[in-house]
Amino acid sequence: MGKLSKTLINDWMKNAERFEARGDGDNLWLRYRSRDLYPRWFLRYSIGGQPRTLHLGSYRDLSLAEARARAKKLRAEIALGHDVAHLKKDRVKAVSERVLAERDGLTVGALADNFYDRYIAGRLKHPEIVRSWINNRIKPAIGALSLADIRPSHVDKFIRGIAKDAPSTSTKILGCLTQIFNFGMKLGRMQSNPASMFDSSDAGGKARSRTRWLSVSEIRSLLTAMDKANGWTIQNGLSVRLLLMLAVRKSELIQACIDEFDLAESLWRIPAVRTKSERGISIPLPTQAVAAVKKLIELAEGSEWLLPARKMQSRMVPYISADTINAALAKCVRPLMASVDHFTLHDLRRTARTHLEALGIAPHVAERCLNHSIKGLVGVYNRYDYIDERREALQRWADFLSRVETEALDNPQATKW
Repeated sequence: MGKLSKTLINDWMKNAERFEARGDGDNLWLRYRSRDLYPRWFLRYSIGGQPRTLHLGSYRDLSLAEARARAKKLRAEIALGHDVAHLKKDRVKAVSERVLAERDGLTVGALADNFYDRYIAGRLKHPEIVRSWINNRIKPAIGALSLADIRPSHVDKFIRGIAKDAPSTSTKILGCLTQIFNFGMKLGRMQSNPASMFDSSDAGGKARSRTRWLSVSEIRSLLTAMDKANGWTIQNGLSVRLLLMLAVRKSELIQACIDEFDLAESLWRIPAVRTKSERGISIPLPTQAVAAVKKLIELAEGSEWLLPARKMQSRMVPYISADTINAALAKCVRPLMASVDHFTLHDLRRTARTHLEALGIAPHVAERCLNHSIKGLVGVYNRYDYIDERREALQRWADFLSRVETEALDNPQATKW
């Protein structure tokens, strides 16, 4: 709890009580000099032993709660080694350059960045997905084209190229690109939208529910390949095992704070704000998962995040990118699995659900293991969490995975399916 309060600050202003610095805690300070119309917020920190002070804004524009939230976000950047005072100057310079680009000939890439800053950052629950589309898809293909030169033929070639390997993604990126060009028209920089005449049938078509899951032999192939792969880190291997073992979503794992884990009780408490269903859940951890989490905490080297960012990045988030494990899997592991058809990390949730059923786990318990709600009136009236049943189910699943990894299991009679 901070030391300052709204009432206290308002009293100082009412009484014209001036001061140089009064702290709220965690290096957040308030200044109210004689020449200040309103008190002003500052964040103090040090980089490389050198003290720094960053002006956050006035109390008129930044409430106490907003100042605390901004300071918390900046401290996360500082923890990664970013000098936020210099970064602020760099951002001002970037905005100035962007304004000049608008005046002198805006490119698709610059417009996409402008769109992201205005409509995506700070608004979406997972803005890093759109950021990834812009940086890894849009900019390399058409980002250098000026808005005066972009044509429907460019959009068609771009979208069809993505649809060959990722049809569902291509449909989503087409929708994003349409919004970006609509934004260009709103700014008066474009007379028409070169993406407006395309729909999902021109990209990947309507998104279909995936049905891919890994068989016992494919799971064994994955686990074996991860052990043999060069350049495949311990963190990546443990992360994939946890995704498979616990059937959680990738974002729930990579954004996990260490304080969410109660290893003494073998529980992982995911808050509602971090789940797709916006419903918090306590996940019982099998003994194998507890060991994996302990190792990841050790490898985190004091970070508050289970999977901290491994190097300084411009993303300004303290945990690994959503693409980190995917890229490493494609580069290091997939080449050792030539006989296994393509699968995604999200398919591991379906894999777990399928094998839980095969292990004899009741369907409603298996659904709750995935944090799915029970359908119909039963789900409305039945609020029981099945924590003990889920603990038993996930432990049986983890034990089975251990046998798959350590035993041959080549005999078709070794399993019931």
